[in-house]
Amino acid sequence: MTARIAPEELRSHQWYGTDGLRSFSHRARTRQLGYLPEEHLGKPVVAILNTWSDINPCHVHLRDRAQAVKRGVWQAGGFPLEFPVSTLSETFQKPTPMLYRNMLAMETEELLRSYPVDGAVLLGGCDKSTPALLMGAASVDLPAVFVPAGPMLPGHWRDEVLGSGTDMWKYWDDKRAGLIGDCEMGELENGLARSPGHCMTMGTASTLTAAAEALGVTVPGASSIPAVDSGHDRMAAASGLRIVELVWQQRKLSQILTAEAYEDAVATVLALGGSTNAVIHLIAMAGRSGIKLTLDDFDRIARTVPVLANLRPGGKYLMEDFHFAGGLPGFLARLTDVLHLDRPTVAHDTLREQLDGALVHNDDVIRERSNALAEEGGVAVLRGNLCPDGAVIKHIAAEPHLLRHTGPAVVFDDYKEMQRTINDPALALTPDHVLVLRNAGPKGGPGMPEYGMLPIPDYLLKQGVRDMVRLSDARMSGTSYGACVLHIAPESYVGGPLALVRTGDLVTLDVGARLLNLDVPDEELARRRAEWTPPPVRYERGYQALYQDQITQADTGCDFAFLARPGAVPDPYAG
Repeated sequence: MTARIAPEELRSHQWYGTDGLRSFSHRARTRQLGYLPEEHLGKPVVAILNTWSDINPCHVHLRDRAQAVKRGVWQAGGFPLEFPVSTLSETFQKPTPMLYRNMLAMETEELLRSYPVDGAVLLGGCDKSTPALLMGAASVDLPAVFVPAGPMLPGHWRDEVLGSGTDMWKYWDDKRAGLIGDCEMGELENGLARSPGHCMTMGTASTLTAAAEALGVTVPGASSIPAVDSGHDRMAAASGLRIVELVWQQRKLSQILTAEAYEDAVATVLALGGSTNAVIHLIAMAGRSGIKLTLDDFDRIARTVPVLANLRPGGKYLMEDFHFAGGLPGFLARLTDVLHLDRPTVAHDTLREQLDGALVHNDDVIRERSNALAEEGGVAVLRGNLCPDGAVIKHIAAEPHLLRHTGPAVVFDDYKEMQRTINDPALALTPDHVLVLRNAGPKGGPGMPEYGMLPIPDYLLKQGVRDMVRLSDARMSGTSYGACVLHIAPESYVGGPLALVRTGDLVTLDVGARLLNLDVPDEELARRRAEWTPPPVRYERGYQALYQDQITQADTGCDFAFLARPGAVPDPYAG
């Protein structure tokens, strides 16, 4: 049996248990809140960090889930306190919630550090909230459990089952091609997203919550439970029960978030055919755990794992199908040869124990190794003179004939210019052209907006063209698809090679060779570099000025430099 600490060893005891004036004041103010001494003294104080908001449809049910977490904490003999924290809504927040991921990470870290908290339950799920909460919690290093928001129900339109995001892009292109009209779009508007929860495809939200489960910071099976299923309520209560025991055992996040755990999370993401956004987030999360994770690690692991999840946008099914096919425990049971099975999770002493008895109930949703969707992981890391620090492509979601392609570039200096001119017949675009968008990276966007799935011109859509090679220093939604090269580093805004591309230059993409090259002589590139001038400073004050000053590049996780660097931060003196 794991040793338990004494009540006097609880972190919250510093606030409540001493004889000084400050402890007296803390106890008096807790009485002001209406709590009896018996409700909290000598018990683990559990912070419930809730990203609920009226304007975040992915999290709109988390106010109720927080009550279930509290129920579990009370049942286990703990004392729950709910903290509202920033909500990052992929749907509504502009220019992108990626601009604010590090703000939520800071808020998480400082709330947990500055209050009388012994452990935390983190409620999130929409794309940036999962990494933000875990980055902040890893930096303060208390016991913690993550509660994923869960995927929404499948969408429906007439006789079609819809996947949020993925089918939005598909039918929007159909509308631009003249295949459907406003009436159909009105019906789709009502059927695409029909319940609380995050996207039910293997987009960024599902990818990151699956990564959290693979890391070992959720209770087993948590990441795929539909948001409105009663099992989701039970999972939240089980998380509340579990965090109290973790506090008594002092099983901190640093014991869970090991180098082996991050390698397993990378393998999971790649075998799921998951979102390219996970590359940035896992690198940043690992950095907060004091672990160096690189693009080369992703490419190395990608060559060792097949794609087994038949999920949109690269496959056929949706997250509810995945859940009832066995969820992540069943999925991981088919990858045990590449996983580190003897590491701990929040629920078990070893991952091996956690996966014991896990089964797959539908071999088309979660494939056998002998029937993989792809022999290698679904994301490839590219190098070349256009991306000396790397770029990524989700090649499993691209048309195969484009994975080896040379074509002339058509360059757009910013997203607004691209929107204005993409349908101009004077551009004379053909399916062989390579669309290039710059100034959309961490600083140039700002925040790397999800602009990377550049639109194909209407006149090409009407000819049946549905994919082209597209390059940018932006990101793209995990629900998107196509031959889109993303996260080109260094970004054009800071003078990366993407800033030197000119319309008409030949660009070569070769995914098999992991190559992205600008076919221009070195002497000509040197001449263009000498002519390049940096853009003026955009932000003179506020959070954006801090962001502009501190943000790192995509290949290192887009964290703030002052947060990513090593170093200790002592607990505050509470007496």
